[in-house]
Amino acid sequence: MTDVGRQDWKKDLRALYSPPSRPTVVDVPAMRFLMLDGHGDPNTEPRYREVIEALFSLAYTVKFAARAESSADFAVYPLEGLWWVPDMREFTIERKTDWDWTMMIAQPEPVTSQLVEEARSKATAKKGLAPLGEVRFEQFTEGRCAQVMHTGPFAAEAPVIEGVHAFIRDLGGELAGKHHEIYLSDPRRTAQEKLRTVIRQPFTGGRA
Repeated sequence: MTDVGRQDWKKDLRALYSPPSRPTVVDVPAMRFLMLDGHGDPNTEPRYREVIEALFSLAYTVKFAARAESSADFAVYPLEGLWWVPDMREFTIERKTDWDWTMMIAQPEPVTSQLVEEARSKATAKKGLAPLGEVRFEQFTEGRCAQVMHTGPFAAEAPVIEGVHAFIRDLGGELAGKHHEIYLSDPRRTAQEKLRTVIRQPFTGGRA
């Protein structure tokens, strides 16, 4: 593994993870993620919590393994979620039981497939979480997106999401891909009104 020293996604990838509170356009490069899939309302589906626990267990094991092998060190990236239904024209936060989702955590350049597999074995031996065996380590390319920072409870996202969609339409663009959220706050330790979530939507066409 290359000696790359300390990496900090909060600074190095500020344009991706710290947008303003008004919609802006960003070109998201190809990135690699630990990913797990599921279906249903995240508030009531038992698998959702199992998936989150497995992802963070593996992500932290990868982090410490990378640091042990070299001077590569980095903060664990935030949890992200892709949310969709077969026909995205019917996507609504009012029917969460219809949602398909992929939860994921980005991994920096020093992380390799071999390191992930070694970390998976360690995490499985320590935690015994069934979803660990299903975690994928894959590249995800999103491209041109509109995004905004939402501060407040998840239940108040609807008008923010619609604002992003309206912004895309005003540019002459068309929605593409899946609804994307990045969770910068831990809802277990943060007041609802202070939760910070990046709302992101890929799109095609439109002016720059």
